[in-house]
Amino acid sequence: MKAMVATGSTAPAPSIELADVEEPRLRPDETLVKVEAYSVNRGETFLLEKPPADWRPGKDVAGLVVQAAADGSGPAVGRRVVGHPPQGGWAEYAAVPTHALAELPDGIDSVTAAALPLAGLTALRLLRVAGAVTGRRILMTGASGGVGHYFVELAAAAGAAVTAVTGSAERGARLRELGATEIVHDVAAAAGPFDIVLESTGGENLSAAAMKLRPRGTLVWFGQAGRTPAVLNFFDFLYGPSSTVIRHFSYVDFDEPFSADLGVLVGLVEAERLHPEIGLVTDWTETADVLERLRGRGIRGNAVLTVG
Repeated sequence: MKAMVATGSTAPAPSIELADVEEPRLRPDETLVKVEAYSVNRGETFLLEKPPADWRPGKDVAGLVVQAAADGSGPAVGRRVVGHPPQGGWAEYAAVPTHALAELPDGIDSVTAAALPLAGLTALRLLRVAGAVTGRRILMTGASGGVGHYFVELAAAAGAAVTAVTGSAERGARLRELGATEIVHDVAAAAGPFDIVLESTGGENLSAAAMKLRPRGTLVWFGQAGRTPAVLNFFDFLYGPSSTVIRHFSYVDFDEPFSADLGVLVGLVEAERLHPEIGLVTDWTETADVLERLRGRGIRGNAVLTVG
């Protein structure tokens, strides 16, 4: 079959190519999915800089089950699904564990579904970590991406007052449409105090955002898009928002299987309570160009590639 593979080249930027590879050999709990569309995430652009051995990119897919799992779990042949495999989704066929699959209703197409998994799972689970958010003030940095859009819409619907930090006026306008209470373009401009801070950019922003917390508030650290380590000063907290909690977040560290939460996301989209933001749809042969645009942040919204 055809699949996108990392070339190993990093000059002038990490690159991929379409190559012939063996079809997946399924474990008993894996389903073979004929991929119709996949989504590209910025995290995958980071991995391509130093690709692990035997790794192929691709974690967000949607398509058709062509071989059911041998252990009897998961969807039957012919079912349309959305999946979150550990790797290898940028291909004609992908092996997806049944615990990372959800069936799709007729009203949700593969392009829309492919934009759901990683960003949607992250946003949904961030909301769970935030807890009962009704009436609570939340600050979210790096809100321009897919996670930010999903979280703002979900949290606003639950009654939270969300201040979103985004460098783009256009993206800020969309976040306000989705329910954000305030839009700021710099953490310093956010009017605290906040009950919860969701921080994903790193560097100076983490410390600046933490200083916006109320005493005993919580900062959830779920990314470092700026790729600059954060520096924290103990005395800033001692004389500022004392006894705050800084919690590291990993969307995989949950008891619920991906399948259950993918089903929740699909149900919310079907009920028109969650609206995937898709900035680009193109053929998968254009993946290298899409990656380059993502590195330059030239795409506003999810980039979805169609296969076949």
